[in-house]
Formats: sequence, structure tokens, C-alpha cells
Amino acid sequence: MGIKIIVCVKQVMDPETPASAFKVDPDSNKVTPAQGIPPVVNGFDENAVEAALRLKDNGDVDKITVISVGNNFVMDVMKKPLSMGADELILVQDDSVSDLDAFATATALAKTIEHVGEYDLILCGRQASDWDQAHVAMGVAELLNLPCISLAQKLDVAGGGITVQRSLTDGYEVVETKLPAVVTVTNELGEPRYPNLRGIMQASRKTPTILSPADLSLDADALAPKLALTELFIPVSDQKVEIIEGEDEADAGRKLALRLREEKLI
Repeated sequence: MGIKIIVCVKQVMDPETPASAFKVDPDSNKVTPAQGIPPVVNGFDENAVEAALRLKDNGDVDKITVISVGNNFVMDVMKKPLSMGADELILVQDDSVSDLDAFATATALAKTIEHVGEYDLILCGRQASDWDQAHVAMGVAELLNLPCISLAQKLDVAGGGITVQRSLTDGYEVVETKLPAVVTVTNELGEPRYPNLRGIMQASRKTPTILSPADLSLDADALAPKLALTELFIPVSDQKVEIIEGEDEADAGRKLALRLREEKLI
């Protein structure tokens, strides 16, 4: 009998958005959505979906449920994990959960996971491409009192436990723990599969389950931020370049040295 996997995903601004289209509203301290550029599923979360599907390909999985918390979901975007091969999509959708900090996001996800009820393994991307904090998965593990293994590049399940190959800067290490557990997946796992036509057609016929914070007994206090964002801005580059020329390379080098000495850099 296979295990039940929950994969946490996030809809994010496309990280390939041109810098010229990236705008910040200084009054609200929020990024203004780029016109004509749709959001995407966070890339590391797609790696987590791929990890779940590889376990399913091996016959180790009964069901893969994908969950997400937010608002203004683009359904064609959020259905991508279904078109890749996931079985179910659950969205917690409301204005009150559209801009949560990491702790509140972890709280909402933990409540959603408890609402799902049956699970053996929770997979998350190593971090999200919008804030790059890598806090949420650890928060989920703490709130559910589960072990957490990060930076997985390979996973194997057997005998009620999981073996994870963790990516390190100079190699990898192998870690084991009992299920249930939380595992974050890194891009060293490999490229996620591309949805085929059959998967896309099957996903189009599936209706996501939409939940509200009230369905999960989440009130304003539970979603209150622990982190205060005081300022969000695009750095301004005011660097200037001065070209030092000379009659030949030796003369240019001498003039460069004199100029650096004038600026008290040497």
C-alpha cells in the first residue's frame, strides 16, 4: 500500500520578468503585478511536485494532494501540478490570506494539512522565488511537530520511513527518518516533467477544492504577521565609469595610478 503525499506550492511573480517591468508601490510596500506577464508556480515547488511524482512512478504513492494559500489565483497556472500528474488541488483563497508573512503562511498551511487529515509525507520547495526566505516549510514542521529534512535531491520511501539525499556545497549526505515528515526539495533533484496533452486535458476536467480561512478556523489573530515590513524598494545604481586613456599602455597605467592616488584609493 502506498503513501499519501501533500505538496505545498505557491503562486509567484514570474522570476523571468524583465527588470523594466518590475515595479514597487511605495505606499503599500508591495510589488505591482507586471502587465501582460502571468504568474507561475514557484520553481522549487515544481521540483517538489516532481519528487512526489517520481515516488508515484515507483509505485510508492497512493495519492498526491497539492495545496496552496493565497488569492487571485490564475487557475491555468495553479492546475499545472495536476497536469503534471498530481491527483488533487486544494486552494485556501481569500483576501485575508493574500499577503501573509512566513509564520502566518505556515499556520494556514498546517491548518489545511490537518483539514486534509491523512498524509504520510509533506513536500515543499526549498524556498520561494519571491522572498527567498525558506522559512515556511520549517514552520509547518514545527507546528505539526514533525521532523524536517531540507535540500533533498533524492528521496526513497520504504518500511514506514524515508531516506533523503541532501544536497551540500561539496557533495551530499544521506539522512533517514520515520514518516510522517516534512521534506524540502531543491533543484538538484532535476528538471520537473513537462505536462503532456493527456495530463493537461485531465487537469482541465478537475475542479480544485476552495477553502476559506473560516473553514479552517483561522481568525485574524492566527494570521497576524510576526514580521513588520517597513520599506520595500528597488535599489538605485548611481555608479559612474571614468575611462583613463594614455599614449600607450604604460602611460595609461601611470595616469590610472595617479587618479587612484588622488581619490586616496592607493
